Amino acid sequence: MLAMALAAIDGTIVSTAIPQIVGDLGGFSVFSWLFSGYLLAVTVTLPVYGKLSDTFGRKPVLVVGMAVFLAGSLLCAAAWNMAALIAFRVLQGLGGGALQGTVQTVAADLYPLKERPKIQAKLSTVWAVSAVAGPALGGLLAGYADWRWIFLVNLPVGAVALWLVARYFHEPLRARTARARVDWPGALAIFACGGLLLTALVQGGVAWPWLSAPSAAFFAGSALCAAATVAIERRAAQPIIPGWVWRRRTISAVNLSLGALGLLMIAPTVFLPTYAQSVLGLGPIPAGFVLSVMTLSWPISSALSSRVYTRTGFRNCALIGMGGAALVLLAFPLLPYRGAAWQPALLMLALGAALGLFQLPLIIAVQSSVGWSERGTATASILFCRQVGQSVGAALFGAVANSTLAGRLADAPAAIRPGMPDDLDSVARALSHPAALTARTADYLRHAVSTAVDHVYLGAGCAALVALLTLVLLAPRRFPVRTEEEG
Repeated sequence: MLAMALAAIDGTIVSTAIPQIVGDLGGFSVFSWLFSGYLLAVTVTLPVYGKLSDTFGRKPVLVVGMAVFLAGSLLCAAAWNMAALIAFRVLQGLGGGALQGTVQTVAADLYPLKERPKIQAKLSTVWAVSAVAGPALGGLLAGYADWRWIFLVNLPVGAVALWLVARYFHEPLRARTARARVDWPGALAIFACGGLLLTALVQGGVAWPWLSAPSAAFFAGSALCAAATVAIERRAAQPIIPGWVWRRRTISAVNLSLGALGLLMIAPTVFLPTYAQSVLGLGPIPAGFVLSVMTLSWPISSALSSRVYTRTGFRNCALIGMGGAALVLLAFPLLPYRGAAWQPALLMLALGAALGLFQLPLIIAVQSSVGWSERGTATASILFCRQVGQSVGAALFGAVANSTLAGRLADAPAAIRPGMPDDLDSVARALSHPAALTARTADYLRHAVSTAVDHVYLGAGCAALVALLTLVLLAPRRFPVRTEEEG
């Protein structure tokens, strides 16, 4: 849990310190790579670390991952300019990829099927606490100490986690039928393919237009690398992403469903805070609370999900959860304009409860359907698909929001059109200082943001329906479960 906390809190603690970091190091035009670079490194290394943990064991991968993460944290604290800080954030991400996938796999190794919901719920609680505490801690350190402490606080926590794992985590010796080999060409091909694709998705529409030469080059490069990856993996003796990951209905259906989950999660995590501040007029802290209630109900629902799937099965439990999530997402556009803050908060509370019934049973189902030698690869594949879904969702829903907003601004009355901002970020910044706007202009912009976010939630509801159809059409009615003796 301490190792998971390192990766979980790192995704949120940096956000509130961006003004201080940019003020000290400069580089405002590229600061988004502090997040994008970390996300890229985590995502593209997940399948690599999954295979390495199946080949060499969980402990070596976990120890090396924590060491790399802590080295990256120390270097981030010593960064002398924005370019160095971004590079060291990527190094952090290389370690974070090992932490996210391997901790989930270790939990499945250590606990039998009946106890896995409890430990997975505790791991989910780590993410929930990090989502709430990360921004607050980052703001306190940046405001009252120095932004470099945001990275230095990782060192004592990581040192304790590293000592505990090294001292107390003992893996049973397992016989190997052949000499362990690592498919390094496949790993490099996956890294290149994922890096190019995620860069195109993250930077498209931000650093360059979608219909531009850089965008086309990155997408074309990712397609070529994908073809090379398939060719390499087919010939490899021990491929990083073996073909059975997609040939088995259980894993392929869960991979696609978790990809849809990552996509739909962009609606609340990215756009709800903007809605709360720009439309409802809340401050940053109350706006964060509207979102954080989802992280409170999610682990509770996850912990109770075993009572559902033991009676109905993994697939039906997930269908119940995603069905509820679809209803919540589609209900969001029905909220009254400039309603009370408790209304979206109540929906997010229900969304967290629904997704707790969806995600955890599917992760446990996949981990229980494979033996020890395949569990790391299988776990990493579903986490990888969820991460890719988040990147696709950020690009897709960002385009939806800005397209809707552009249409609304184009239809604005001529009297208020001059000088009006032209994208979601600019509108949100303008509404953060409503005194500088006329009452008519501010109200029109709030309506525009509300409509844009409504369309995003409708898109997220469609993603939930895709997840439902995937489970109904592809997933087996009864997921296979292997006993520990078979594993």
